Amino acid sequence: MPDLRLGVLGGGQLALMLAQAASSLGVSVRTFDESSEAPAARITDHRVGRFDDHEAVARFAEGCDAVTCEFENVPASTLEAAARHAPVRPNPTAFAIAQDRALERGLFASLGIPTPTWVAVASPEDLDRAIEAVGFPMILKTRRMGYDGKGQCVVRSPEETRTQGAALLDSAPGGLIADRMATLHSEVSVIAARSADGQVAKYPLCQNVHRHGILWRTHAPAPIGEDAPEIVENARAAALRVLHAIDYVGVMAIEFFVEGENGAPLCLLANEMAPRVHNTGHWTIEGASTSQFENHVRAVLGLPLGSTAMTTPEAIASMYNIVGRVPDRGSLLEVPGARVHLYGKPPRRARKLGHVTLVGTDARELSRREKIVEELCAWEV
Repeated sequence: MPDLRLGVLGGGQLALMLAQAASSLGVSVRTFDESSEAPAARITDHRVGRFDDHEAVARFAEGCDAVTCEFENVPASTLEAAARHAPVRPNPTAFAIAQDRALERGLFASLGIPTPTWVAVASPEDLDRAIEAVGFPMILKTRRMGYDGKGQCVVRSPEETRTQGAALLDSAPGGLIADRMATLHSEVSVIAARSADGQVAKYPLCQNVHRHGILWRTHAPAPIGEDAPEIVENARAAALRVLHAIDYVGVMAIEFFVEGENGAPLCLLANEMAPRVHNTGHWTIEGASTSQFENHVRAVLGLPLGSTAMTTPEAIASMYNIVGRVPDRGSLLEVPGARVHLYGKPPRRARKLGHVTLVGTDARELSRREKIVEELCAWEV
């Protein structure tokens, strides 16, 4: 088989784990990042340059069999420069939609996928209209560039909407969206891969817990599936519609709110999509037959997808993010079955520095180990 080379725009931890997965397939990886000290630089053919330097991007893409991205906010002109030398997968349309929350919501609506009540906000006058259309509590989010709780605020009165909303609007040239705050039962996500010939492989639904807007832990399969199997089916069906609608190639994540309380029927609401491998899928490295990273490499290079089933039918996986500080490595490694992934990034407040995965078949024993990991990885923003 001829050698294959994958280009990855971005050199962070997602690029690092993509390169690790590619290595097992005999695929070489070239990364492009503005930093020479990006995590993936340790194990890839790493190129340093600005994303707006289209000549440098073109040199990076030349000789690659495909180019992909480890983050969604890659400028369209950068994708165009790479596409002149290699197929860019997922396609630029997917990135354009994922870069704008309003376009995401519009796509979901066009496919009949429910979302929270929302309106676009482009002016102070729109804030007053949002109060009438959305109500309180309301979440104001920048249409572009928000992540891990950044670029958003919760408002609970007209006064807060006009003051905090106006300040956020001033800092967001692309405008905002105003979301009705869901009566949250839980948060879930679907990770799925689609090949160039339309084959789709979906992982078990994940159930997620966030702290201060940053993912804290993920469980798979989602415990909610035991009591509400329709939530699992609806989420996976929604992902399938999105993948086919935009002719997507690669791994995608879609995050959902599950709304409902006091015995009311649960309602699944799509929040946002990520056209890349995703934090809520990190458990797949140890917990699934084929990791999200390997399936992304397979998909974008035109290789057959691998099984997305749990490693055994009875397997349960949990993943905890290491944020802000790295716990004592020895203590983590003493936890039976703990698989520790450190990204080699300098500690910084609210920064994701690694993750820990636990996989087991005995829920009670797994819970005991989870408590140890939770204590070791505890963090505050």
